Amino acid sequence: MFLLILLLLSFTIFAFVVTNKGAGEALSGRGYKEYRLGDYSNWLQKRVRSDENWRKIRSCLQDSKICQRLLDTESPTDVQDFYREHLSALQSGCCKPSNDCNFQYISPTNWTRTSASSSANPDCSAWNNEPNTLCYNCNSCKAGLLDNIRSDWKKVAIINIIILVFLVIVYSVGCCAFRNNRDGWK
Repeated sequence: MFLLILLLLSFTIFAFVVTNKGAGEALSGRGYKEYRLGDYSNWLQKRVRSDENWRKIRSCLQDSKICQRLLDTESPTDVQDFYREHLSALQSGCCKPSNDCNFQYISPTNWTRTSASSSANPDCSAWNNEPNTLCYNCNSCKAGLLDNIRSDWKKVAIINIIILVFLVIVYSVGCCAFRNNRDGWK
C-alpha cells in the first residue's frame, strides 16, 4: 500500500510539473485562442516533435475529420462570424493558419496568401488548403494537441490527489489498527 501511495504521488507530481506551462493566447476580437509550441514543457514538446510520434498523431487527427466539422452548414461562412467562433485548441491549431500569417479568409479551411502575408512564422509556409494537409504539420497544431493533453492531465492529477488522500487515510487507519492489535497481544 505504501509503494502504491508513493507511485501515485510521484505520477501526480510529474503530471503537475509537466502540465504547469502552456496555455492559449487570447486574441482581441476572436472567439478562439492561438497556440504556440514553445509555451509548453520541454518534455511534452519532445513527444510531439518526434517525427515518428507526430506521423501517428497526425493520421489520427486527419481521420477524426476535426477540420471537416468547421465546414458543416451550421458553421459560419462570413469572416467576422468565423472570427467570433469558439474553436477547440485542435481546430484553432490545425484547421486554420496562424493569425500572424495575415492570410485572407475564403472559408473556415480555405485561406489565401496576400502581399501582407508573413513568412516569419514557420507555420505560414506549412499551411496548405488541401484538406489532408491544412496545418497538420504546423507547430500550432502540435501546441493545440498539447493544450488538450495538458487539460486532461490536470484533471487526472486532481483525481489522483483525491485518491491519494483516501489511500493515506486508509493506510493510516490500517497502521493504527495493526499497532493497537499488536500492543493488545502483549
